[in-house]
Amino acid sequence: MADFKVTCIQADGVVKMLENIEPGRSLMEAARANNVAGIHGDCGGTCACATCHVYVDPAWVAATGSPDDIEDALLDMVDSRQSNSRLSCQIKLGPELDGLKVTVGPTS
Repeated sequence: MADFKVTCIQADGVVKMLENIEPGRSLMEAARANNVAGIHGDCGGTCACATCHVYVDPAWVAATGSPDDIEDALLDMVDSRQSNSRLSCQIKLGPELDGLKVTVGPTS
């Protein structure tokens, strides 16, 4: 386990701090393990469903990178897509993302 943290803000405003995250895990896996509401990951993290949609805090957009073509196509199907939308299954966590902050996208 590494000593870094990620902040997830649920749609209901509840803030969940994810700690002691295993490097290399996806944000979706860490969020599900910490019962973050709204992160379903129905496809298990294979980038096939968009049920783990998050908005990356503007300060972290560059650090988390851009969606690839497959992720981009899935995000196009999300009604609430914004310029900082990502699928949390595609964000791999490590110490370089210590302090990352995301807001869970709407589930409908």
